[in-house]
Order: sequence, then C-alpha cells, then structure tokens
Amino acid sequence: MKHRAYLLLGSNIGDRAAQIEAANGKLKAIGRLTAKSGIYKTEPWEMDASQWFFNQVVELETNDLPQELLEHILEIEQSLGRVRSSDPSGGYTSRTIDIDILYYDEEVLDSASLTIPHPRIQDRRFALAPMVELNASYVHPVLHQSQFELLKICPDQSFLELL
Repeated sequence: MKHRAYLLLGSNIGDRAAQIEAANGKLKAIGRLTAKSGIYKTEPWEMDASQWFFNQVVELETNDLPQELLEHILEIEQSLGRVRSSDPSGGYTSRTIDIDILYYDEEVLDSASLTIPHPRIQDRRFALAPMVELNASYVHPVLHQSQFELLKICPDQSFLELL
C-alpha cells in the first residue's frame, strides 16, 4: 500500500546544495519523490552555528511503514556523513544532512523513537514555508489547521529566503 510522507531535509555543513541533492537521490531508493519544494536558505534555529542551513521539503510516496521509513532515513543520513552528537548543553548541532518526518498520511504516532506529526513543525518557519509551497491546504492532524494557517501564526520569525 502506498503512503504519503512529507520530509524536511536540512544541511549546514559542507556543500549544502549537494547534500540535499544526494539525500533526494537516496530517498528514491525507498519510494517515489512526487514533489519537492524549492531550497530555502534559513537562519539556524535555536542553535549557534556560523553556517546557515539549506532546507527543502519533499513529498515521498512509499510502501514503508513509519518505523521502517525512519530506519531508512537514519541509514541515508549516516551514509551522507551525519554524525549524531549532542551539544553539551543539550541543544542542536550542525550536520551534513538531517531528514525529519513531518507528516505520514494523516497518521498520529507517538512512540519512544518517533513522533508524527513532527512535534515542533508549528514552531518552525523553516519547515512550514517549504511545506506551504508544496501543500498549503494540508491539515495538521492534531492541530486541525492548514499549513498556511500555521505559517501565519508561527512564532518563529527567523530569516529565510528561497534560493
């Protein structure tokens, strides 16, 4: 059975555009990319980093169940040089590639390893802006608001630009 997932790709180490493109290529091995937003240059969110991020949202049609999709994503991140380490203060760190599952069909899932929809999407302009570009009317299955509505009320006012 085909499922639709929206994924957020982000990179702020090395050739960010090439990392995003490489992630897109590897995602094709686990499904069909049916849509991609533009790439956005975004200010680091809740972290100190000299290099700004490139972010993109993609729509993936996949047969993977949510946990399988997460496992495939973690493998892709690792293959692209992602090292998972935490900031001593517990904050975010720079990364070659980060792939977050924003939505999976209209499912709501909360397990030890995975929460869908992404628990902070409504607070992140860098996720909502490209999501609005792809599907502004998609309704958040918990908050019951469209992506467009969530972006309008998003408390995050950090800088972003479409490249």
